[in-house]
Amino acid sequence: MDLNAKIYVAGHRGLVGSALMRNLQGKAYTNFITRTHAELDLTVQAEVEAFFELEKPDYVFLAAAKVGGIHANNTYPAEFIRDNLAIQINIIHAAYRNNVRRLLFLGSSCIYPKLAPQPMKEEHLLTSELEPTNRPYALAKIAGIEMCWAYNRQYKTQYLAVMPTNLYGPGDNYHPENSHVIPALIRRFHEAKLANAPSVTVWGTGTPKREFLYSDDMADACVYLMNLPDDKFVPLLGQDRNDGLAPLVNIGVGHDLSIRELAETVREVVGYQGALEFDATKPDGTPRKLMDVGRLNTMGWKAGTAMQVGLAYAYKDFLAVNS
Repeated sequence: MDLNAKIYVAGHRGLVGSALMRNLQGKAYTNFITRTHAELDLTVQAEVEAFFELEKPDYVFLAAAKVGGIHANNTYPAEFIRDNLAIQINIIHAAYRNNVRRLLFLGSSCIYPKLAPQPMKEEHLLTSELEPTNRPYALAKIAGIEMCWAYNRQYKTQYLAVMPTNLYGPGDNYHPENSHVIPALIRRFHEAKLANAPSVTVWGTGTPKREFLYSDDMADACVYLMNLPDDKFVPLLGQDRNDGLAPLVNIGVGHDLSIRELAETVREVVGYQGALEFDATKPDGTPRKLMDVGRLNTMGWKAGTAMQVGLAYAYKDFLAVNS
């Protein structure tokens, strides 16, 4: 990407989008197009089409999405499938109509089957059933991948989907009910520390294993991929109808830890001294979700932020937001 290229980051205020903005700015990109939700409703087709016709971006990072943890997915399944499908359809089609050079679609590791072989490879997509607790969201993201693939095949577009593992970092959502596991734990342990509470209860048994990636590492991988030369980028896109591999690249660290180990680490970072308890009556979700990141590593990129370091940054961000 030329440093003067017009770059649209959809969802620039969220965890993913804000990390992308920091990374791009750090690499001396300056020509950004951004809109808040109040300025542009991405679920409204007419608004998105008018925006693209006016701005004509060269590159698009599609990071806008409705996201949340198990509780949010179970409570608002209609919104999770409806809003995400609408955002993807509107942006991907508008990108095609306005000759966007490259588009990067941000998905989620929940696209993979509940009992996919571990670690999960890109070719495991659609090989068996999904985890029921976030199926509406997963299906929306799978549809986004398929849409990128279909446009690449039919119109020779350059749309790539990336599947980051579980993310955390500055700009996260710390809502007590609708947040993901790391921001939820940070809030709970912090509030328990202030209240001198004797214990903190975590949902589930603590045995499921998860992989976590610091958001700024994710952004660096995305920008790295968007800057690949044509001879390396185009083969990823599945423009050949006979190519069975979707235009999909996993982004992760390549190792995981149990929810119990995660909770103990967050407790240590926050400085909470009380006990840790688990509520086994609450759902665990998928037993394990570890990404195979061999495809990305082979291209020359690896994550660089240690978990303890990333969690310290995340807690600092939480304190700044809630001071």
